[in-house]
Amino acid sequence: MEIAIINGPNLNLLGTREPGVYGSKGFEEYLEELKAAFPNVSFSYYQSNIEGELIDRLQATRADGIIFNAGGYTHTSVAIADAVAAISVPVVEVHISNVYAREDYRHESKMAKHCKGVIAGFGLNSYSLAVESLIQL
Repeated sequence: MEIAIINGPNLNLLGTREPGVYGSKGFEEYLEELKAAFPNVSFSYYQSNIEGELIDRLQATRADGIIFNAGGYTHTSVAIADAVAAISVPVVEVHISNVYAREDYRHESKMAKHCKGVIAGFGLNSYSLAVESLIQL
């Protein structure tokens, strides 16, 4: 099984950005743990701070599933929501923090209705839960 992980803006700063919210581990370090936990899954990883690059990657991905953390674009980007709606690869929306315990504007996801599911609030373990859900699809 092939799973693409796509992270959006500011997620390149994991481990240093607001550790009280996002933890103190960088994503590359966590990705190695994820690969060890799921040895039968082939992972690809991509991160960008640029909306159009995220859309291009969503459209180009031919994996069996996508785990997508669009960061702040989750709540603002109709273009990303349209890209998720337009592709046939199943997408699981992921958030490290519990977006519903944060600012009101974070309570709405433009893309959630086009995703197989949404996982939020379990720290980096949200990605592991997303992997498990994609395996079960």
